[in-house]
Amino acid sequence: MSSLNLDDFTDLIERPDGGVRRDAEERRERQVLPPGSLGRLDELGEWLAAAQSAVPVRPVERPRVVLFAGDHGISELGVSARPAGGAAGLVRAVLAGESPVAVLARRLDVPVRVVDMALDCEPGELPAEVAGHRVRRGSGRIDTEDALTAEEAEQALRAGMAVADEEADSGTDLVVLGDISVGGTTPAATLIAALCGTDASVVTGRGGEAIDDLAWMRKCAAVRDSLRRARPVLGDQLELLAAVGGADLAAMTGFLLQCAVRRTPVILDGVVASAAALVAQRVAFRSPDWWLAGHDSGEPAQAKALDRMALEPLLGHGVRIGEGAGGLLALPLVQAAAALAAELPLRDPVSADAEVGTKADTE
Repeated sequence: MSSLNLDDFTDLIERPDGGVRRDAEERRERQVLPPGSLGRLDELGEWLAAAQSAVPVRPVERPRVVLFAGDHGISELGVSARPAGGAAGLVRAVLAGESPVAVLARRLDVPVRVVDMALDCEPGELPAEVAGHRVRRGSGRIDTEDALTAEEAEQALRAGMAVADEEADSGTDLVVLGDISVGGTTPAATLIAALCGTDASVVTGRGGEAIDDLAWMRKCAAVRDSLRRARPVLGDQLELLAAVGGADLAAMTGFLLQCAVRRTPVILDGVVASAAALVAQRVAFRSPDWWLAGHDSGEPAQAKALDRMALEPLLGHGVRIGEGAGGLLALPLVQAAAALAAELPLRDPVSADAEVGTKADTE
């Protein structure tokens, strides 16, 4: 029997400090710019202050991109434009600094951490710090078999929790969470459809490298068949991840939950991160208060998941490539909100009182 009780997260996760958020709102009202003139940046600054329990809000100085990597057996059906089992090549491109997220991270001076959970390659082909948490080689073909055994699902979820603890203990003050996978959007769409009670056609998108109509129909059928296997285990999130998720998705779920426990804010990247977040929300309803949706990738399943969690994307540039790139683009916006909230001057209290008195005299 599993020693992991997901219900414990409900008690462990608290909301960001509401009192601090009210203090941040009051401070914003005393700044020289009129409230509301900075649009959503005001809201972001107040959210971050509550997450940090600090007014004025502290700058985001030690962010990190964390990418969970894995191959999915469902890609054998031709549901992805990328070759089945090809995620290891994508990981090597990130490590070599040649992928979009690596270029952006270098420009923004943000370190990138890759965690291999189920790549279809020999562990020795990758650096030890990448492969150290691996659960298995590839995840099962979810339309006909479980992605993971129950033991592997728990191991992956615990690995994600351990990574979250490692980041919190090292001083990481905000995480951009993404994935590196081939076939990952299919289990993500399946999880979201199952948890939202939606049909396959509503959530099936075309992936990071857009697939053609025939591949989309194959993908839609794969999601439909996988949904039949998901529905009987909807009441148990660990069983659900084992049946139709994957080691990367299970690890991301554990990571998000433990980040909320450790009060570490997270920017979600694309549809795979959003699917893991939706599972985590089902585990602990307060956990989404610690997350931001970085961007709208255009995947219908992502839109469905974010709507269910009441998360509004910060950006809408149509970045579909995944691998944390879209989420990382939102980081400067959050950093800008923190800087404005902390550094804009406050009105002189005497001047403010005089303004009130003048207004009273004219009435």
